[in-house]
Amino acid sequence: MILLLMVPLLVPFALGPVARRCLDRLTPVAALWSVTLALVVLAGASVASLGALVLTGLLKVPLFAGLGDLVHPLRTASDLVVLPAAAAATGVLTVGAWTVVRSALRQLRAFRSARHQADRRPAAGDLCVIESPHPDAYALPGRPHRIVVTTAMLRSLGADEREALFAHERAHNAGGHHRFLVVAELAAHCHPGLRGVRASVALAAERAADEAAALAVGDRRLTARAIARAALAADGARTRRPDFAAAATTGPVPQRVAALLATPRRRPRAAALIALLLAACAAVSAGASGAGVIAFHHEVEVAQGEEAR
Repeated sequence: MILLLMVPLLVPFALGPVARRCLDRLTPVAALWSVTLALVVLAGASVASLGALVLTGLLKVPLFAGLGDLVHPLRTASDLVVLPAAAAATGVLTVGAWTVVRSALRQLRAFRSARHQADRRPAAGDLCVIESPHPDAYALPGRPHRIVVTTAMLRSLGADEREALFAHERAHNAGGHHRFLVVAELAAHCHPGLRGVRASVALAAERAADEAAALAVGDRRLTARAIARAALAADGARTRRPDFAAAATTGPVPQRVAALLATPRRRPRAAALIALLLAACAAVSAGASGAGVIAFHHEVEVAQGEEAR
């Protein structure tokens, strides 16, 4: 049982390299969906395994064993293994819960501030221009969606580059990319191995918006130039937007510009292989976690005298 519960705690460390490969092999939209889905499965499996480890350790304590109606000792591996594992799992879950609450409160404050600032300004359709000396532009979710851009950013770009930038931010709102970013942020607090995957999800969202903007304006070079100039203008500038408000100026901009300028190549065999690796990570993690939880439940029932050993 303990070995099964440990598997979902090890697999997340392999997801980071696979996710980075996924961005090179799959289309941006496919990479965004597949990496995020795998991230959700691995995060859920790791939390379930950590929870089972915590309960296993608690049921080894006489007080909690009595509360659990155990009439026999819970059959597990040696206490020298179980108790330290349970203590470590308790610490990981506690730290994760604390950091996710702190992050959620910080992001909520930033979102309310950005939304209040945008709602105070007159909007031209979905476009909201804010007077600020700091160049910035981002897609603000909510009802209705907004494209927020500062006057400093508008002054940094030509008319055609502005249209490409607006198309990029509209693609974020149309694709609901803020949801993927929120999921990635929550999953990152569930397991240390998933923190690096957060950047892969963000890059996939930016690449998806890049391609949508290039299709909307009909010029990949113009889109690449607009993103590069916007990023240069916003470099070092202060922003109060929440992290899930996607912006064209975030992420590894040189890599994104290079992808826009390169000729797209289809590699179905490589794409199928990387998709299979992602599915394998999710299947192994979910299967081991499910089997471990079922085995734990069986041992609890045995200790309660409901089933024979």
